[in-house]
Amino acid sequence: MADMDAFRDEIARWAAGGAPDTAAELAADLGLRTAVLLEGPSDLAAVEALAAREDRDLTAEGVAVVSMGGAMSVGRFAGLLGPPGLGLRLTGLCDAREEPFYDRGWQRAGAVRDFQVCVADLEDEMIRALGPERVEEVIRSEDELRPWQTFLAQPAQHGRPRHQQLRRFLSTRKGRKIRYGSLLVQALDGARPPAPLADLLAGL
Repeated sequence: MADMDAFRDEIARWAAGGAPDTAAELAADLGLRTAVLLEGPSDLAAVEALAAREDRDLTAEGVAVVSMGGAMSVGRFAGLLGPPGLGLRLTGLCDAREEPFYDRGWQRAGAVRDFQVCVADLEDEMIRALGPERVEEVIRSEDELRPWQTFLAQPAQHGRPRHQQLRRFLSTRKGRKIRYGSLLVQALDGARPPAPLADLLAGL
């Protein structure tokens, strides 16, 4: 039985210079029709958490959500997964500062421009959707109140808006952004997800 993690591994190997055969076979076995190109694993965690919240099985829908390890890889991944490679429809999500990389990647792949852009990044979008107070509640629920208070005591954080402090805090420890990528989506409860994330899922 074909496995999405195996497909992602093969795409990463192909992007690094490996052969395309196994990735193509897995894509066919999975019945893939769409590839979602994301900058990193925290975005992947958020997309998968929102799909689960909406009771959607993206793999069953023929959707591969791929973390590229950085926006500068988008040209390579768009070429492999899009029209020049596996022929999948391309969509994705990026930070505003990385939009030019995505534009060039889509153009080089000969794909129709179809991706969502966050104002700053997805963490920024999630903090604005939830509000700083709710994000702090999530931090407390994760037993990270002490690290958060230690972070706030740093001179560089004095006088900064709470929104910016939270956004920076999420990036201060390895793996934290990935973990909170899921947690912040789960904390939405009945609130609407940030528009870029909601629109991405709605378009799949």
